[in-house]
Amino acid sequence: MDKQINQGKIIQWYPGHMTKTKRLIEENIKLVDIVIELLDARAPYSTKNPDIDKLAQNKMRIVILNKADLADEKVTKEWINWYSSHNVKVVPIIATNGKGIKEVVQIAEDLLREKIERDKARGRIYRPIRAMIVGIPNVGKSTFINSLVGKGTAKTGDKPGVTRGKQWVKIRKGFELLDMPGILWPKFEDQTVAKHLAYIGSINDNILDNRDIAISLLEQGLKEFKGALETRYKLELPDDGYEAFKAIGMKRGLIAAGGQLDELRTAQIIIDEFRAGKWGKISIEFPKRG
Repeated sequence: MDKQINQGKIIQWYPGHMTKTKRLIEENIKLVDIVIELLDARAPYSTKNPDIDKLAQNKMRIVILNKADLADEKVTKEWINWYSSHNVKVVPIIATNGKGIKEVVQIAEDLLREKIERDKARGRIYRPIRAMIVGIPNVGKSTFINSLVGKGTAKTGDKPGVTRGKQWVKIRKGFELLDMPGILWPKFEDQTVAKHLAYIGSINDNILDNRDIAISLLEQGLKEFKGALETRYKLELPDDGYEAFKAIGMKRGLIAAGGQLDELRTAQIIIDEFRAGKWGKISIEFPKRG
């Protein structure tokens, strides 16, 4: 098996339902007061859909860094400072246990307080806040909504594209949320972004070469957090991604027929363990410094 990753293989994924989702956002954004965008705290740059900036440019915004428990806390603080310096409200959360959830609602209410008071002065006594929740696949929107509501309202799953249509969710009296399906953008101009999305599971695994993705992930890890990898796999790892890939597979005893390394199983284990946070608190993107 060739040890090199196929560098010419371009990652693209934009199924037809995402075109419909973009139209849904365009048609419904006028109905809401504020847009809440979920990002993955491990990769805030790559998980930020540039189309959302265009679609929601005239709306108040809150950025949520979900899965903060899987990210490096120091790096997450850097991202919070970076967004704050650009006058963007940002909240790190852990949707699975509800940490940070109430703060999101509080910030939305604070941002819209003046507008609500103006509406009341005009005679609109009941003025619910209407927010739209957006994000790319697998950033945890449904888990966030379920945690916010306190019951299983939104469908959840670990595969991109579970939420297929829009749905209004009543969070509490005076606060309504419009949930939209996960949406990417039509073309990844930067393949580093595409790889990062593949690492965290925001692109359908069925279209990917998981062997290449696992080796690429290891190559980045060996440069940026080699110690965490060696601690996890109890190995002194070589700097070469493919050699490290083989060493991990052999250590785990992932042998196929004929005594060869089972590369498919090795790749899946490496990817799954990264996604589950078993490498430790790992961030794969950093805000621009300086």
